[in-house]
Amino acid sequence: MQFHHHGYVSGDPRVQPAAGVGVDRPMQLPDEVDVLIVGSGPAGMLTAAQLSQFPGVTTRIVERRGGRLAIGQADGIQARSVETFQAFGFAERIIAEAYRITEMAFWKPDPADPSRIHRSARAVDDPAGISEFPHLIVNQARVLDYFSEFMANSPSRMSPDYGLEFRGLEVTGEGEYPVTVTLLHTAGPDEGQERTVRAKYVVGADGARSKVRESIGCTLAGDQANHAWGVMDVLAVTDFPDIRLKCAIQSGRGGSILLIPREGGHLFRMYVDLGEVDPKDKGAVRNTTIEQIIAKANEILHPYTLDVRNVAWHSVYEVGHRLTDRFDDVLPEQRGTRTPRVFITGDACHTHSAKAGQGMNVSMQDGFNLGWKLGHVLEGRSPESLLSTYSAERQVIAKNLIDFDKEWSTLMAKKPEEFENPSELEDFYVSTAEFPAGFMTQYAPSMLIGGPAHQDLATGFTIGKRFKSAPVVRVCDTNPVHLGHQAKADGRWRIYVFADAAAPQAGQSTGQQSAGSPAAEFADWIANAPDSPLAATPEGADRDAWFDVKVIYQQDHTNIDIGAVPAAFKPQVGPFQLTYLENVYATDPTADIFELRGIDRGGAVVVVRPDQYVANVLPLTATPELAEFFAPLLRTGQREAV
Repeated sequence: MQFHHHGYVSGDPRVQPAAGVGVDRPMQLPDEVDVLIVGSGPAGMLTAAQLSQFPGVTTRIVERRGGRLAIGQADGIQARSVETFQAFGFAERIIAEAYRITEMAFWKPDPADPSRIHRSARAVDDPAGISEFPHLIVNQARVLDYFSEFMANSPSRMSPDYGLEFRGLEVTGEGEYPVTVTLLHTAGPDEGQERTVRAKYVVGADGARSKVRESIGCTLAGDQANHAWGVMDVLAVTDFPDIRLKCAIQSGRGGSILLIPREGGHLFRMYVDLGEVDPKDKGAVRNTTIEQIIAKANEILHPYTLDVRNVAWHSVYEVGHRLTDRFDDVLPEQRGTRTPRVFITGDACHTHSAKAGQGMNVSMQDGFNLGWKLGHVLEGRSPESLLSTYSAERQVIAKNLIDFDKEWSTLMAKKPEEFENPSELEDFYVSTAEFPAGFMTQYAPSMLIGGPAHQDLATGFTIGKRFKSAPVVRVCDTNPVHLGHQAKADGRWRIYVFADAAAPQAGQSTGQQSAGSPAAEFADWIANAPDSPLAATPEGADRDAWFDVKVIYQQDHTNIDIGAVPAAFKPQVGPFQLTYLENVYATDPTADIFELRGIDRGGAVVVVRPDQYVANVLPLTATPELAEFFAPLLRTGQREAV
């Protein structure tokens, strides 16, 4: 964590100095904003948290509730989300309070007595070591609290504006703030009064019944599975032995349960199968009482019993899978003629069952994808065309999610006798583990994603997929660290330079590697060439303000002379222009990143987007290709410091 570069900091280093709109931030919602986010769920809060790192952008997030969420419906936190939390600085703290899933137990009718259930199998949650981060269970409300804290500590000093409900919007296309939004005060002294705000961009993160979606003419299309589930978060006394394990329970007495232990050691969630629903039911199944849900759970659990002592929350829902045709306000016939002004995220554009633990996780990645793009456009870093990539990228991912969830929820609803293979459910769970963990997302080639021509130079960093971290050793202080964990959600591009075999030579006061080294020549180009992406950095800003350039050498740290490392990898930062040494890494002899990630020993450049996805892999010598890749992503004409 870097914080003394502006002078000595004696307080909490997580509290960044206020800047831009964070200086004397008005308590009341302004009449004009750059970005108005509607809804403070996971997608909205992550979008706001990312934008809070852009103090030159006026972002406000409105929520119809009068205050913070006390208890949320979502609770599954996949490893990809924990990776994301690491970038926002709270992974360790949320891991400490969460329930961690390491195994899943499968219960089925006992062959000796089908009226009773017995444990038939166990499955390790991450047998392949997909991620160094765990699979967690923690209430959505706590996730929102952490994002709220991050926003409040940011240079923007952002916080949600509670008690404001979205009523409608109009994209006028006129002036600097072309979106007019109507809001209604739902709490406080102005309750019942309408309010108009003008915005440059609007983000609808307002859930499955999204009014923002409705206002831009999008509809959720899909199907209803006509199968109902009761869900309850409860405290109970039970003799069921796996009450603190994630379980899929299939009963011969009719029905299934998905059991999810919750944080805190006692609370657990049960998704209780209520069976098929008559299409003419007209929602009557939603009147199922908590007593009926508990009775059904006891029937399925036989011979075990469940004595519920307290109900924290419960609901009844019917499985449905729906997706919008677009995630922004640009109609198909308008594509290529204008850029979007209104976006929808999360449940506003994709809905599915809750049993795969995907809703909150995929919604947050919607927000991560969109947040930095809005920040770059509004700060003048990138052209508006960047915003069209949001819908193009995320709609495909949502479609893949719905296809996966259809299969998983169908399997969960099957009766034991309907399976051709008795182990079909657990086999599916194990074989598809990478998808629900969040690591199968792969963006297609576009202005943001390069082609596969040089993928062989770094086979472990798949272009279009998230940057998979690996151990390295930081040279300046000899600390073993994970390379990916050093990247924060600060809106910067990452350029990882995996050096060729030549190490910086001792005694070279010029800060250059041995003559002819491709890594040294690359360093000279990126620091000094007019077509280098760093040349777009505004005058007066630190050299690493837009691009975080790191180097990883093949040698261990004892064989790296940090004084001979090129200056491009040791930027001058802050008002005192101090030398930042923490971008220089060596190979960990116990876990060689070059071997772990299939990196060519001749060296490679791996370009990573601000949302942690690999954008390109290139040879060290391919500086023209790197310049060409960044050219459409940068506005080089605006050179004043933002």
